[in-house]
Amino acid sequence: MQKKSKGQIEADISKAIIKFEREYMGRGPKDVKTYLIQDMIFVRLKGVLTPAETQLSKTHEGKMLTKQIRVKLLEDAKVLLEQIVLDCTGAQTQSLHSDISTTTGERVVIFTVSENVEEKFS
Repeated sequence: MQKKSKGQIEADISKAIIKFEREYMGRGPKDVKTYLIQDMIFVRLKGVLTPAETQLSKTHEGKMLTKQIRVKLLEDAKVLLEQIVLDCTGAQTQSLHSDISTTTGERVVIFTVSENVEEKFS
């Protein structure tokens, strides 16, 4: 079996995250880009807000509510996201960090993992 390249692994993670977003969150992002950076996996998702969340985010209170809900949903799905990382890279997730912009509809997810995945797939 041929070893996958860094670009192939990044694409595999992006595809798996899109599938996760569609199945778990109910709507896929408009664009996803994944980067392997040493012992981190950085995932940038664009266009993740639903029309309802966009409307809700027009007020400060709505923005905070949208962020709270998204944090809770992601936290509840942590095991699924960690499995994506394990399946695609063979590395265990050490921690997961995420934030969402209610202004741009962009989310970032950063995984720190048990090994240098950038070097592993270079």
